[in-house]
Amino acid sequence: MSPSRRKLLDFVTSTWVRLRVSLEENGIIEMALLSKEQIWGAQDILWEDVAVPEWGGEVRVKGLTGRERDKFESDSLAKAKKGQQREVILENMRARLVIMCAVDEKFQPIFDARDVMRLGEKSAVALERVFAAAQRLSGMSDDDMEELAGNSESDQSGSSTSD
Repeated sequence: MSPSRRKLLDFVTSTWVRLRVSLEENGIIEMALLSKEQIWGAQDILWEDVAVPEWGGEVRVKGLTGRERDKFESDSLAKAKKGQQREVILENMRARLVIMCAVDEKFQPIFDARDVMRLGEKSAVALERVFAAAQRLSGMSDDDMEELAGNSESDQSGSSTSD
């Protein structure tokens, strides 16, 4: 998708969300309550094809499921000894997310965990473009990793009972 089409799609989506919220808040429309079956049946994983001219084509990128995002975030925190803070692992963070989100035309992963180091050796510009799409499609903001690190700190300090 071209950058101008992406901007247009982002604008239309954000405008629609703001309009819908306004209509709901003013009692003009009402959201229906969903059943469990409707939730299970919803096709809610977003995807898009990202142009990567440095690699000679496009990469299909899908958003993470809730479970996949939890795993990515968990794997992004170093193990800590008791009483120590957990630290965010930034090494190959972009490659690790892209590996989880890059899929083929049948939505099967094109990479596996063994490819992380090799993918990390590719162009930072190209990798960043695919990473940004994966991050956006997975509902991750730029501040999420900082928040994750902050939460692990507060979890550590909040569990102490000593004065």
